[in-house]
Amino acid sequence: MSRHPSKSNLSQERYLASVTEDNYKDQEYFLYYFFVVIKLCFSVLAIVSILKLGYSSKVRLTRLREIQDSFFYEKSRFSDLSSRFDHLFSFEGEQRFMKDQDQMISRDIIRVIWR
Repeated sequence: MSRHPSKSNLSQERYLASVTEDNYKDQEYFLYYFFVVIKLCFSVLAIVSILKLGYSSKVRLTRLREIQDSFFYEKSRFSDLSSRFDHLFSFEGEQRFMKDQDQMISRDIIRVIWR
């Protein structure tokens, strides 16, 4: 027997080499597309997360503005009422209090003030 490979062995080796090379390329394409799909999924996840974060921040800022406006309104009402209360205990405050009460009683009603 000769030590040189025959033509059939040589063609089999070439065929196996081409098959393994094709398998290797197929594996490379599969991995490439698999990682592209994973990158796309993570990108979509990041975009959705950023949108949700932006929306929740907008809602929070809107609520904080409403609370701030309500606070300033109540603060102004408090300062107005506290000044009226202070005037009640000042000189002739009772008379001013009675004048303020006139607005609550209609004009055609007879009032009796007990002293």
